[in-house]
Amino acid sequence: MNTATRRGLIGPVVLLVAALLAVAALLAPGARAAGGLDDAAAALEKGPVYVDPRASGQLSAAQADALAKKIKDADKPVFVAVLPRAAEYRPGTLLRDLRTKVGISGVYAVELGDGFNAGADPRVMPRSSVQNLVGSVKRSQYPTVNERLNSFVDSAVRSANGHAPDSWGSTGDSGVDTGTAIGLGVLLVVGGGGAYALVRRNRKRRAEEERAALEDLRVVVDEDITAFGEELDRLDFNPGEPGADDAMRADYSHALDAYESAKSAMAAAEHPGDVQAVTKALEDGRFSLVTLAARREGRPLPERRLPCFFDPRHGPSVVDVQWAPAGGAARTVPVCAADKSRLDDGREPLARTVRTESGDRPYWDAGPAYGPWAGGYFGGGLLPGLLVGTLLGNMMMSSPAYGADFGGPGGADGGDFSGSDFNPDDFGGGFGGGFGDGGGFDGGGFGGGGDGGF
Repeated sequence: MNTATRRGLIGPVVLLVAALLAVAALLAPGARAAGGLDDAAAALEKGPVYVDPRASGQLSAAQADALAKKIKDADKPVFVAVLPRAAEYRPGTLLRDLRTKVGISGVYAVELGDGFNAGADPRVMPRSSVQNLVGSVKRSQYPTVNERLNSFVDSAVRSANGHAPDSWGSTGDSGVDTGTAIGLGVLLVVGGGGAYALVRRNRKRRAEEERAALEDLRVVVDEDITAFGEELDRLDFNPGEPGADDAMRADYSHALDAYESAKSAMAAAEHPGDVQAVTKALEDGRFSLVTLAARREGRPLPERRLPCFFDPRHGPSVVDVQWAPAGGAARTVPVCAADKSRLDDGREPLARTVRTESGDRPYWDAGPAYGPWAGGYFGGGLLPGLLVGTLLGNMMMSSPAYGADFGGPGGADGGDFSGSDFNPDDFGGGFGGGFGDGGGFDGGGFGGGGDGGF
């Protein structure tokens, strides 16, 4: 073989070797590493399950690989770590430290010694869902770590929003023979851009869906902002008028600030969940106006209540009443005085309607796009109960992607890298109060078996 021929082969050989190395990295089980929080985080960046070598007696290599395969096949951002009780794993901050070091939005479950707990980014799984799932797993008292983790994962992959991180690589069985690996390597050399193009296409589709949902919301939110601005214009109050005091001026100023905040938040909105901040500001501003009116008229200051369920533009509610949607069960909802009077007279309340393909419908029957809008007014934790049996409520209960929007505006989707930009409260909280507890870890750490926790 002459020199020119050898040189001509160097390029393809280098590409083939690089591809084979990439395949080997992608096909590694990613379930084990050397030990320590940094090693755990590094392993979880590459695969969904990590077992500290010192905890290998709790979950075997075969069990860890099977669990990892289950998660990857489901294409969900669920992370599992099995760790020993050791000085480098501090129970009080373990979940948030692990989440920070991995840097990927998802559901994080940790078995620490004989204790178990989990936390999640709210766009991936609402905090209440995590607490309920953890509590259910604990109360089941599974005899082995493998059974406990599989039970958690089985539920988590059904409920979690988002996708598996790109850094995990391919899904499926990690036991690939040499011939298959070589074949995959050649495919990578020939068409290595295909997978990247697929990822980009999926992300583009999600971005287009978000933009369409945001535009649907923009119409309704702009109407709400305009309505509040008109209330301010009609307000017969001058901060310098006789009888005005500092408390009145503070209420007025707060209402003006809320109006400006709502406008600014809507102008900056990039995701449907961002409108939650807008309607929250409007709700806050309307309460300030009600408080201002009470001060000026010498009445007792109003109780802080949720807005009128039927139309938040009516302002804060004054009473709770029993109401049932068409074909649904009765539930207690907060209403304004005008709607209370209409219901007492047997008339229909003045419901907030929005435009849909089938015509104008009450917001609770208009589909999932209006979830973040309603969440800002009523709060994500309370809203599902108010809406049970309606189209919007059913979507919240059945779709984790929908319900996750109530965890807060914006934020990274499950499986996306977000670094340390997350709320530590979502990876902290009570533990140690028995089998019924959920949430994250606290300073008390994990219970030492028995009724104090696993």
